[in-house]
Amino acid sequence: MITYLRRRPSTFHQALKYHGSSTSLRPTIIAGAHDAPHTLDIFLDYVCPFSAKISLAIDSVLKPLVDVGGLYYGKVKVIMRLQVQPWHATSTYTNEAGLAVSCACCSREIWAFSLALFKQQTEFFDGPASNMTALQIREKLASIAAQVITEEQVAVFKDLLKVKPTPNGGIGVTDDLKYTIKFARQNGVHVSPTALWDGLIANQVSSSWGEKEWSEFLAKNVVV
Repeated sequence: MITYLRRRPSTFHQALKYHGSSTSLRPTIIAGAHDAPHTLDIFLDYVCPFSAKISLAIDSVLKPLVDVGGLYYGKVKVIMRLQVQPWHATSTYTNEAGLAVSCACCSREIWAFSLALFKQQTEFFDGPASNMTALQIREKLASIAAQVITEEQVAVFKDLLKVKPTPNGGIGVTDDLKYTIKFARQNGVHVSPTALWDGLIANQVSSSWGEKEWSEFLAKNVVV
């Protein structure tokens, strides 16, 4: 069963200033009603080709099934979880960007940002990114964020990704990134995409699934 960390009150004051709380630590429900009894958690990494592939199925297949008017509306909610895979150098940077969008905006914008970033993910692969500095990577991520969020939100986004003045203090979402990584680790999630159905890893879920497979999965597992 999926377990949740007991977290100290966030020291992330920028998120409190901008959004009233550290929004990136809330479950990012991207489809379905928030009070739906069944939960499908999907762990994604922005520089994973298979995560990009499954994101298309989430958007074109799962969302219509569980959103308003769908067969499983009110029964299933889909939560996107960020999964850092450190063997890809830019995984940390891109997932920090996802957390920054989450803090500056809401679930609708984070999913729009995610789709936009997945479309351009090859620009952040090991080879293309090998000659880019951290600042250049974050500027490129900000340009992608600007496609889907407001100018004011982009300013917040950039502020959250600024390096703190202390020598090794990280950035505005470093604590949130730590929580995200610990959350995945303690629940046995090591690669992306990984899916959890009602808290248990569903190994059968595949990035190659289309409408047929997802429909069969939901028909078998939804019991309400």
